[in-house]
Amino acid sequence: MVQSSGRGDYVWFDGKIVPQTEANVSLFTHALSYGSSVFEGERAYNGIVFKSTQHSQRLIDSAKILDFDVPFTAAELDAAKTALIAKNKTPDIYFRALAWRGDEALGVSAQNNKIHVALLALKWGNYFDAAQRMKGIKLDMAEYRRPDPMTAPSRAKAAGLYMICTISKHKAERKGYADALMLDWQGRVAECTGANVFFIKNGVVHTPIADCFLDGLTRQTVIEMLKKRGIKLEERRIMPDELESFEECFVTGSAAEIVPVSEIGSYNFVPGAISKTMIDDYTALTHGTATAQTSAA
Repeated sequence: MVQSSGRGDYVWFDGKIVPQTEANVSLFTHALSYGSSVFEGERAYNGIVFKSTQHSQRLIDSAKILDFDVPFTAAELDAAKTALIAKNKTPDIYFRALAWRGDEALGVSAQNNKIHVALLALKWGNYFDAAQRMKGIKLDMAEYRRPDPMTAPSRAKAAGLYMICTISKHKAERKGYADALMLDWQGRVAECTGANVFFIKNGVVHTPIADCFLDGLTRQTVIEMLKKRGIKLEERRIMPDELESFEECFVTGSAAEIVPVSEIGSYNFVPGAISKTMIDDYTALTHGTATAQTSAA
């Protein structure tokens, strides 16, 4: 995996732009002990944050699911991103938005703790190695599963939900894989550790129903692009034994963007026309050069 190449000199912290070296958080913060934090990952292309308002609103909605309110509107968060791009003088940037409970009370109950919000700016290239990305990444099968939505707030982009993702990705990387595919609590295909997954067979695209994991904004964008192209899409339950029948596979996410997959465990795929079309369309869309697409690929 390619790590960020540099951090912006400035961050936005509780309504003000400050040097990132001065943006300090207390060790007593509730989020550090109890995971009461939500976040967003988003990219700016040519100075414009892709789907900025949707990301800002999802941060607010995720916080509500975790029983706290973000003290800024989506419009205020959008404006903060624009200001931070200008301050850091970096038009192509990756944002990490964070909202969390502060340090007033250190216990399970923290209803009166102050809510903090920050926007971090990173110079982040490809999520996966560029050379590997073009030929398709290799995925392991994760041991941990996405939890039953009755046992965890799966509709929120909550920091605590990514604990098993980090463990699974570390194990996969130690075995030489780029990432890992996770099943849900019933043993059905769900997602990767930080990206949604799509499969292709006979010109039809298949993707798992996002009811126990995050319905990513890039996932939603790909679905919109497929519809514009007239490519048939089926959102459905996918079992692991179906993997051998698919011809293509790709993963999607704000950090990863769209990346073809060549291997999942013992199953092999060949990046093909639909994967390439989605990559090209997404690049055109995020860089402001997209035109209406109506014909099937």
